[in-house]
Amino acid sequence: MFPGRYTSLAEISEFVGLAAQAAGFDSKDVYAVKLAVDEACTNIIEHGYGGEGIGKIECSYRYDSTALTIELRDWGKGFNPSDVPEPDYNVLLEELQPRGAGLFLMRQLMDDINFSFNPEEGNLLVLVKYR
Repeated sequence: MFPGRYTSLAEISEFVGLAAQAAGFDSKDVYAVKLAVDEACTNIIEHGYGGEGIGKIECSYRYDSTALTIELRDWGKGFNPSDVPEPDYNVLLEELQPRGAGLFLMRQLMDDINFSFNPEEGNLLVLVKYR
């Protein structure tokens, strides 16, 4: 369990990076896992909780010979991922809307992403990277 603060991101990144290394991923894939989880946790703090120090982020993992699975749970505000449009990268940089870029990035870096939202049990994001 990590405090929902931006200063927790480095510790969470180290935690999942060590998990990815233990699961046998190369440095490129370890970086991808760390970046995807960092983006997810940033979104939890910013959008789910609406700021720092409001809630906690539970981070766990498991791996086997086929995949690394990372679970992030929070108790912030849920959302519908299909309501977040994919960013339009065909516009000038000054006109690029930041909303949706993080979700797009996570989908590019990981092989499978699943969201579930439950007011009693919290929000669960499951990120999977196959070997």
